[in-house]
Amino acid sequence: MVARILVVDDNPTNIRLMEARLKAEYFSVVTASDGPTALKICEKGQCDVVLTDVVMPGMDGFELCKRLKRNPRTAHVPVIMVTRLDRQSDRVAGLEAGADDFLSEPASTIGLVSRLRGLIRLKSLTDALMARFPLAENSEPLADFSSLSGDEGSILVVDDNPRTYQQVQRHLGTRHRVDIETDAHEALFKVAEGSYDLVVVSLNLSSADGLRLCSQLRSLDRTHLMPILVLVESEDDERLMRALDLGVNDYVRTPLDGAELKARVRTQVKRKRFTDQIRENVQTTMELALTDGLTGVRNRRYLERGLVTMIRDAYDEGCPLALLMMDIDHFKAVNDTHGHPAGDAVLAEFAKRVSRAMRGIDIVARMGGEEFVVAMPETDVHQAERIGERLRAVVSDRPFVLPNGEVEINVTVSIGVSSLLPEGDTPERMISRADSALYRAKREGRNRVISAAA
Repeated sequence: MVARILVVDDNPTNIRLMEARLKAEYFSVVTASDGPTALKICEKGQCDVVLTDVVMPGMDGFELCKRLKRNPRTAHVPVIMVTRLDRQSDRVAGLEAGADDFLSEPASTIGLVSRLRGLIRLKSLTDALMARFPLAENSEPLADFSSLSGDEGSILVVDDNPRTYQQVQRHLGTRHRVDIETDAHEALFKVAEGSYDLVVVSLNLSSADGLRLCSQLRSLDRTHLMPILVLVESEDDERLMRALDLGVNDYVRTPLDGAELKARVRTQVKRKRFTDQIRENVQTTMELALTDGLTGVRNRRYLERGLVTMIRDAYDEGCPLALLMMDIDHFKAVNDTHGHPAGDAVLAEFAKRVSRAMRGIDIVARMGGEEFVVAMPETDVHQAERIGERLRAVVSDRPFVLPNGEVEINVTVSIGVSSLLPEGDTPERMISRADSALYRAKREGRNRVISAAA
């Protein structure tokens, strides 16, 4: 899909010129003549990168950027400020407002396009995470960019020029933990084994190729998402363009400007934490979606998906597979006598006892109500019957103590067993056979294990 660039400028001529430049590079272009219109376009998810002028009537580029970064729904959209303002203070002000870059006109097409492609790659990674759990109206965001700090980061500086890395240490050391590494090979190991928020790589290493190090960091699984900021000489556009093509996130030209370095580092640390928070929250959300909230074991959805894989693997490897269907006996009486909170406590304790008795490769899941299933790979029907008896004893041999600690309840469980057919079996059939065996156990007096094969 072609990346969509939103160009924001109150000057129609500037918009037409920028639009022509971007379309020549095969980008899709959306335009806005003021900040409020740009905010609406971003809110609707209709752009991948914002290119905004700074000096505009009403809402200027700084305010537009601040508002985008404060909104959880648009905070991940990269912003590049493009303006004829060329003072260092303007550049720093843009970065402090949350901009991902600040380009002074006339900006070279090569430089502009390289920056765009790098930021588009970054946004694509964030979009891929957020798309797995899209936000509903009024829902909590997966991460809040505005609440995150860009300070107190852990930064590795790879440079073998004492004059340069001492400057970096002096500028960043008051707000961040800064490690210096003069050996590029050793730096690669440190990043892979450490927990850095940012790697700063000098492209002027005398003992190694800084571009090669950047390429290696991008190619390894453990480091390919690590933010990289490069230090590059003012006139070395060729190596800078190559670095950006490799996926470097940002750069600072030498001789260093301390304010710009601090601002760019703070932006990268903050974006790293934002992406980490999204990734962590997505993982948590996935776990919650596949876990029973009351008992902490897997839910029916997870079981059914897992069984598909277990059955396929069992057939491929010629191994047995068995299921235990379990139902707590007379559970309704527990709720009627002691109340639903007591029933919930019994379910949670039951799941805990069963889970502790099973192997890591087994799936323990709650089907619903007081019914649970255990799926056991590499287990034949006879082994499953013995395991079922062990679980029955684990449940019945020790009373369940209610949360108040004053009431003990004797609980028993009925268990049905099924095993994988020689060919053509399915999760639904295995569950159905175990369920039929379970009801036989109920009819024959409860507190017993019955196999569907018997």
